[in-house]
Amino acid sequence: MRHASWFLLLTLIGGSALGAEVEVISRPGDDKSTLETAAQVFPHPRQLHYQQLETIAFIHFGMNTFTGREWGDGSDDPALFNSTKLDANQWVSVLKQAGFKLLIFTAKHHDGFCLWPSDYTDYDIAASPWKEGKGDLLREVVDACNAQGMEIGLYLSPWDRHHPDFGSETYNEYYRNQLREILTNYGPFREVWFDGAGRTEPGPSGEVHQFDDEGFWRIIRELAPEAVLVGMGPDARWVGNEDGYARDSEWSVLPLTRDSVDSSLPPEELLLRHFEPKNRMDEDLGSLSALKGATALHWYPAEADVSIRPGWFYHPEEDSQIKSVAKLTDIYFGSVGRNAVLLLNIPPNKAGRITQADADTLLAWRQHLDEMFETNLVKDAAIRVGLEEVDPMILIDGNISTSIQAVNTLTFSFDTPVTLTNLLLQEAIEQGQHVAEWVLEAEAVGGWTEVVRGTTIGYKRLERFDAVTTSSLRLRVLKSRGAAWIGEVGFYTN
Repeated sequence: MRHASWFLLLTLIGGSALGAEVEVISRPGDDKSTLETAAQVFPHPRQLHYQQLETIAFIHFGMNTFTGREWGDGSDDPALFNSTKLDANQWVSVLKQAGFKLLIFTAKHHDGFCLWPSDYTDYDIAASPWKEGKGDLLREVVDACNAQGMEIGLYLSPWDRHHPDFGSETYNEYYRNQLREILTNYGPFREVWFDGAGRTEPGPSGEVHQFDDEGFWRIIRELAPEAVLVGMGPDARWVGNEDGYARDSEWSVLPLTRDSVDSSLPPEELLLRHFEPKNRMDEDLGSLSALKGATALHWYPAEADVSIRPGWFYHPEEDSQIKSVAKLTDIYFGSVGRNAVLLLNIPPNKAGRITQADADTLLAWRQHLDEMFETNLVKDAAIRVGLEEVDPMILIDGNISTSIQAVNTLTFSFDTPVTLTNLLLQEAIEQGQHVAEWVLEAEAVGGWTEVVRGTTIGYKRLERFDAVTTSSLRLRVLKSRGAAWIGEVGFYTN
């Protein structure tokens, strides 16, 4: 259904309307051309699905669980790996109850010990006493996810401190073979996670390893086409810290920094061959200043990773250092609420289970979020864009594809005063990310007063503020890269 007027445009967009994931700038350095191009960069369907997951779970479990290390050196005896009550179904059950929709499993960490029986190494789970060497933990995790409706992601560390040929092309072939082995025999995978570890460390030969990233990506595109390549991959980026917080202004449209690109290539080939993003740790990645001089732009959203404990692997001395519900909520607002996906690590203990304390905290956190966002006050509002009235359901149906083009102020009027402390905003990112500055105002005696203002919105923006009571609110988009499409608005009290 589509309704159009001078003041109001509503649209419902299907997947076929999604555009390319790379756009070439026709006139580099021209501000108007750059911003017009940035407004026409859209997420690929797999990226859109990924951003809508919001929270993803990371499971770090392996040799380090038994040695007490964070980074093993690859010399540990496989006999150390022997979990007594390991239950992958318990992991998935806890995570699903806590609202996670995807689990990323560390099939191999930097120590090189593989948690499946690999045809390409003897340093794997078959050499351990667990299940008398007949176990396959990757299979158990994948089967548990598939049985319970949880999507599965793969972490296969590119850095391998055990392999004698790390630092050479021989190792790249080993890694390509293991990717093919896993992606052919397990899955389906919806994410493959690459980190930057090992990219400056020399291998046994003394040479710094040159990873065949393009070759790795091509294998994944072939065997797991629905998987997003995250971290050092071209579909989503590491946010730049391990604290779980995104930037206050987090753009999803970023420049590719090569001096020139072959614009005749299809978008996917262009991306694979020319992918070279800006420094992921820069504070400004997507403003006009950051885009200037780029020859191509790419939809490249952020993933913010953090562990529920100080370490990524389980250590019993950290049992008293589990992040609180209040801290996890703050991280949620600072990641998902800043246009990023939250990747939260929950490490199982030596027995092979998520501890009860971790599980209780996760479930209490989920309950807190559910209660916080249970009642959207927008449902009782009379909404206008300019002089046009709008059905509130458009903005509270949980579907960002049904959206309002904010060419004028959005005004929300209530029959009786309402009190709010939280704000939710979402753009219809199928049509790109456009909003650069906005403000929410409340009507009070003497006129309108500012409640909160911000910069980017993107997939989701969340704000908390001191309680405001009013009968009328208005949302104004102050700066935008072309027309801004608002998919969801939420006013909440907690």
